[in-house]
Amino acid sequence: MELGDEFYTLTDEDGNEYKFEMIGRCELGGNVYYAFMPFDEENNSDEYAEYTILKEIIGEDGGTEWVSIDDDDEFDDVADYFDDLFSREIDYDAEDGDQE
Repeated sequence: MELGDEFYTLTDEDGNEYKFEMIGRCELGGNVYYAFMPFDEENNSDEYAEYTILKEIIGEDGGTEWVSIDDDDEFDDVADYFDDLFSREIDYDAEDGDQE
């Protein structure tokens, strides 16, 4: 999976805006899900950070919306998919400083 630097400003239900980087996308069970990592321009490090998973829906106006996943089983399935995907993408030798 290749994603470029895709940054989004997401607004929560209270109207607060947050900047996120899209780090993953998948289709499971006929639905589309995205993984977003909070982006902090002042502290933009590659250190591990938790990510947020949102589900894509089509809103009443026909536009795309991202919503949280309320069903625990659905969330667990999607989280397992992304966890597996991201764990395969980690270069463990680079993490440990090992050189060949």
